[in-house]
Amino acid sequence: FSTYSTVNVNICNMSMDGQGATSDPQLQQFIEVESQKQRFQQLVHQMTEVCWEKCMDKPGPKLDSRTEVCFVNCVERFIDTSQFILNRLEQTQRSRGSFSESMSD
Repeated sequence: FSTYSTVNVNICNMSMDGQGATSDPQLQQFIEVESQKQRFQQLVHQMTEVCWEKCMDKPGPKLDSRTEVCFVNCVERFIDTSQFILNRLEQTQRSRGSFSESMSD
């Protein structure tokens, strides 16, 4: 994962150096897709870590029903919370954008 991050950062830095890489729409699309993949992987890792710490008392050969229910609820709450935060940020950006537009009129 650290190698991937390094490559991703190097690609982004290369595209920001003004060496013509930013004018290549395919490269821009590739960078955006890879960045989205990286953000998704980070989110899954974070969710796994949080839910593991919260729900797993002692690892065994299989999950008991209480632990399984805990994991399901934890993941659902994590997704709900992430979606709520994303929606709230979008609302904030929209309201700031409309505020900025009204100030420039």
